[in-house]
Amino acid sequence: MSHSPGPAPATDPARRRRLVTGLVGLAAVTLVLDQATKAWALQALDEGVRREVLGDLLGLQLLFNPGAALGLATGTTWLLTLVAIAVVVVIVRVAGRLGSRAWAVALGLLLGGALGNLVDRLFRAPGVFRGHVVDFIAYLDWFVGNVADIAIVVAAGLLMILSLMGIRLDGTREGRDADDHEAAEADAADGARAGSDAPAADVPASDARASDAPAAPAPAADAPVVPETPTRRDV
Repeated sequence: MSHSPGPAPATDPARRRRLVTGLVGLAAVTLVLDQATKAWALQALDEGVRREVLGDLLGLQLLFNPGAALGLATGTTWLLTLVAIAVVVVIVRVAGRLGSRAWAVALGLLLGGALGNLVDRLFRAPGVFRGHVVDFIAYLDWFVGNVADIAIVVAAGLLMILSLMGIRLDGTREGRDADDHEAAEADAADGARAGSDAPAADVPASDARASDAPAAPAPAADAPVVPETPTRRDV
């Protein structure tokens, strides 16, 4: 017979506060690093001119991206802005259930990366909700990205690994909690059966046998008295 798993153990409030603080701190560091490197790129690089860093493998090239990564969704900047806002809102809402350090790292990177590109879309030219994202890290001839993109890609990889490992947002692991719950129920049932089979009182076995033996019948009052016959002894 299958048993439904019990409720997941509650995360200690102090631990949850530390995890949320770490998430927010990592997101803030990612956001500041992203915006600082973009400000540097705007000052140090010329738009469209590539500087080789590791040959053709990696370079620096300033571009203004109106779409998503790899030049996708060009012309739908407003939609990408709404998606970024939705991601931020979802992360803020689920942060209250955090119980895993790995999830805190992944969500912190994702939040910082989403905010980094969202700032560009909200406050850069050509206008609010239509701003172009500053990209300057060129990978081969494939695409040009930024620090926020790196944070988002790393976060996506971590979330995929956590999902494959069955680690939930609250730190529990899929399947393990249900097995633990069933084992606890089985132990409780065994304990109950053992308690019902135990003797009611700790009575010595000899006393129990004595009390269970039938009492010898008393002789009748009018029964004839038979004299004892002397037994023969061999000399």
